[in-house]
Amino acid sequence: MDTLESIRSKSEGAKDLKSVVSAMKAMASSNIVQYEAAVASLADYYHTVALGIVAYFKAEKIEAISEKEKTKKNKDKLICAIVFGSDQGLVGQFNDAMADFVSKSLKDLQGKKEIWVVGERAQLLLSDIGFNVTQHYAVPNDVSTITPLVQQILIKSEDSHEKQHIQEFYIFHNQPKHGAGYQQVMQRFLPLDEKWKDDLQKIKWSTKLPPQIAGDAKATLLELINGYLFVSLFKACAESLASENASRLDAMQRAEKNIGDLLDNLNNKYHRLRQSSIDEELFDVVSGFEALKGEAKK
Repeated sequence: MDTLESIRSKSEGAKDLKSVVSAMKAMASSNIVQYEAAVASLADYYHTVALGIVAYFKAEKIEAISEKEKTKKNKDKLICAIVFGSDQGLVGQFNDAMADFVSKSLKDLQGKKEIWVVGERAQLLLSDIGFNVTQHYAVPNDVSTITPLVQQILIKSEDSHEKQHIQEFYIFHNQPKHGAGYQQVMQRFLPLDEKWKDDLQKIKWSTKLPPQIAGDAKATLLELINGYLFVSLFKACAESLASENASRLDAMQRAEKNIGDLLDNLNNKYHRLRQSSIDEELFDVVSGFEALKGEAKK
């Protein structure tokens, strides 16, 4: 049975927990701002790189990208999925939704699959499903640590393509929605094929003057493609981190509301119990007074 002291103790504990939740809310909000700012800053950089590649196509009069003849059957080709998850909890269905999305998406692709995962929790979920997780990376804790992670993945992907003959790479990550929430998205990362070229050429050249390439054309294209691959991975990582913190902020807001409701219930219960205690004391006083009064009359 609850007592005034036990209710008071529960209220103090709830208030302490509410302070922690408020601090985590503030931290998540701050993180969302920095990651969204990073994504926004990439837009101009991506546009410049894309225009450079489009300019190269125009200057070199490239009409199509020829793919190397495939030596392996579809069921024997190697596919790598680069999945961005989280290392920390309190993110709701962030990792579970991503694991389900990866599982459903890879079923439609023929070939042998291996998974590279950014985040321990997503790694555990994908391993439990039965995927072959061959690489694990820690989740960056701020914007400045995204670049080293991206460079590691780029080096590893180039090495794996040459030595392990991985033919296709796909990126899976959570992407913030306009307004609120996030969604799971899949992007083909490598190889850069005819579809990639067609999608890229939807970006129109900004002037009527034909573009020209200064210097070595091949070296220029390699630098532009490296920039494109870098910004694709950086953007995916930053959007995943923004989504993670948005999910954590949503979880903290629900927790804050639940704690507020709990405090209201505890306060109401405390006041009812205190009033009941006061009523009992008054009843005892009145009963004692009536008893003394009866004795005095005798």
